[in-house]
Amino acid sequence: MTTLNTQCRLAARPIGLPKTTDWQIVREPLPEPGDGQIVVEVDYLSIDPAMRTWMNAGRSYVPPVQIGEVMRAFGVGHVIDSRDGGFAAGDVVSGPFGVQRYAVTSGAAVTSVDPALAPAPVHLGALGISGLTAYFGLLDIGKPAPGQTVLVSGAAGSVGSIVGQIARIKGARAIGIAGGEEKCRWLVEEVGFDAAIDYRTADLRAELKTHAPDGIDVFFDNVGGAALEAGLNRLARGARVVLCGAVSQYNAAPRGPANYMQLLVARATMTGFVIFDYAERYPEGVAQLAEWLRTGELRAQEDIVHGEVGDFPETLLELFNGRNLGKLILALKPH
Repeated sequence: MTTLNTQCRLAARPIGLPKTTDWQIVREPLPEPGDGQIVVEVDYLSIDPAMRTWMNAGRSYVPPVQIGEVMRAFGVGHVIDSRDGGFAAGDVVSGPFGVQRYAVTSGAAVTSVDPALAPAPVHLGALGISGLTAYFGLLDIGKPAPGQTVLVSGAAGSVGSIVGQIARIKGARAIGIAGGEEKCRWLVEEVGFDAAIDYRTADLRAELKTHAPDGIDVFFDNVGGAALEAGLNRLARGARVVLCGAVSQYNAAPRGPANYMQLLVARATMTGFVIFDYAERYPEGVAQLAEWLRTGELRAQEDIVHGEVGDFPETLLELFNGRNLGKLILALKPH
């Protein structure tokens, strides 16, 4: 019996928020694996803000998804067929499987996942790209010292919530910017931030002056736009700005910081950061993050939507309407 694979392909390059017509859901026979390949049944798909940038044409840190291609996505699944001696049926693996029910891929392109270490979804969040982004971005570029103040925009998201927790583990103060009273309360009462600012209702510059009277030593920016400008205005001397993303700009004409000269005034640095540059050090990051999870110093938060491959377009929009909390994951319903 032929196995049919359901895929979500990019049909058009979006203008603004992706629309239904920007996607094509197709079903086609699953090909047999070749030598060195494995077949993975995808169980969980990582839904990330960067996906919106991958849909655009033009120069970026990775090639754009081409029209007609399966949408790029990281996932966790289990091997159902293997022509690679390093993997057997039943093994749990993670990798860039794309938005599809099954992936035929090289065994060299995937990573074994230890379900005993943490549930599978955690390997897409706190122990996956999100956690690693927070870990290396904050510690290698931000370099917070005990007693310093760390500002995090997009603080209730999958990366930002972990950045703030690592800052606290390292003895720094963590201030988060998030959208909505509920998210801000969660950041302070459950995640452990020292303060959280609701950008929807607050005067960002006034609130930052209150919560960071001596300035911001590390600014981990996931948002761009108004949040970036507000943070630049409060930099302490010698501050480090980590540019991780700009989710507020992904569906509109990009807006650069008009007050970039604050970097000069503060003798600060602003450094762009892409997690893939740290691939060789992933095991180091996963080991430390897993230890913090084990001791309870770090909390993982997954926002799991249960559905089918065809639910991906609507699930992706959750990142931009402000409803999700923590790591957004699409769990594909079992057959």
